[in-house]
Amino acid sequence: MLGIVPAAGRGSRIQPLGFSKELLPVGSRLDGQIERPCAVSEYLVRRMVRNGVDRICFIIGSGKSDILEYYAAGYDNAAAIFVAQPSPVGLCDAIFRAAPLVTPEETVLIGLPDTIWFPEDGFCRLADDRLSFLMFPVDRPELFDAVVLDGNGRVEQIQVKQADAATNWVWGAFKMPGRIFHQLAALWRQRDGFDEYFGTLVNAYLASGGEAYGVKAGTAYVDVGTFNGYRTALRLLEGNDAVDDGTLPIFASRDRSGVPTVPGEGA
Repeated sequence: MLGIVPAAGRGSRIQPLGFSKELLPVGSRLDGQIERPCAVSEYLVRRMVRNGVDRICFIIGSGKSDILEYYAAGYDNAAAIFVAQPSPVGLCDAIFRAAPLVTPEETVLIGLPDTIWFPEDGFCRLADDRLSFLMFPVDRPELFDAVVLDGNGRVEQIQVKQADAATNWVWGAFKMPGRIFHQLAALWRQRDGFDEYFGTLVNAYLASGGEAYGVKAGTAYVDVGTFNGYRTALRLLEGNDAVDDGTLPIFASRDRSGVPTVPGEGA
């Protein structure tokens, strides 16, 4: 199972930082008995690992070598792979850089590394055998990709940053089988890489007879790529800092990763 983490963006909304926005400290994690800062991207990676991902592909660009250094040894039991995106020209271009790594029969998980969302097991709520979106209610859907569903949970349309969005439910992550990933990649190439946003590509996929589904399982979603989002994320984590399953912290073995993981998260 493969997780794809597009991390080549410049993060201009929250600069200057002096490091990649995906490594912005948000909340904390336990390293043995010591509490240490937690990089914002760890929240996505942890959710992928919780769903069973054993390989994580980070799409990085120029000036993002600190991400390679941070995750080089992998995360928990998942190995890390790094693929370069020469220019940050959109989400579609980023995720399809991972196409050579994707086999048709495996499951692919994709999320945004500068977001924090709940529930932690959100990826587990999505089916493995179809293109499905994990959806979240937000106050300002015009800033995101709003997902319009029919009565059976099928996606009718994705409204990309549309001022008069028909719903306040937006996608925050998605999952699909490898064969659909390659169908979408082929369609994107047929459209001469026209689609910068994944939502417009999905609309073309639906128009050509494809199917996608939405799951309204999300309870909270924060884009940490702005100062306001950063402050909101800290407040969100303060309310979700308890270990939810009662188990002891789980740590990566030293020969696998320098980044420990824990079942619960907090500020």
